[in-house]
Amino acid sequence: MYLIVGLGNPEPEYSYTRHNMGFDTINKLAKKYEIDLSRNKFNGIYGSGIIEKQKVILLKPQTFMNLSGQSVKAFIDFYKIPMENVMVIYDDMDVEVGDIKIRKKGGPGTHNGAKSIVHELVSEDFPRIRVGIGKPVDEYDAIDYVIGKIEEEIYKKLEEGIQKAALGIIEYLKNGIDTAMNKFN
Repeated sequence: MYLIVGLGNPEPEYSYTRHNMGFDTINKLAKKYEIDLSRNKFNGIYGSGIIEKQKVILLKPQTFMNLSGQSVKAFIDFYKIPMENVMVIYDDMDVEVGDIKIRKKGGPGTHNGAKSIVHELVSEDFPRIRVGIGKPVDEYDAIDYVIGKIEEEIYKKLEEGIQKAALGIIEYLKNGIDTAMNKFN
């Protein structure tokens, strides 16, 4: 079994923002594979199904970004999911808009959701996909940039990264993390 986690903020005012790239990727996968995301457990909205012959749980933690690790850890512990079968998707300002970076493991960087997961799991040894949102221009501060509403034209460019992240997850489930990294990085 695999746990595919998309990070975001649960409140409606945060939808359609750069900080919800993880949620948007989970929504795209759920729609494509007809996985119902209506169940609630461990402070998360989730659904389970099959993607590329693999049993998966798609999870959107509802704890706000900087506490995401609490929900992720509870799912891992309850379902006894090995770390290499946990994929976390989140936005990253150090990746260009429309691009993604897939890694087997590594530090959380400046992302508070990733920091929370590393803290709760006491490990950096889980795969992740960083969806590029680019850096803010001078008039923005980082917080306004990631949680501020964005124009439809900008979101369309961000959707390229969401689509690549979804394809990266499919490749990971089908052929493993190394193949996904080689194909998308």
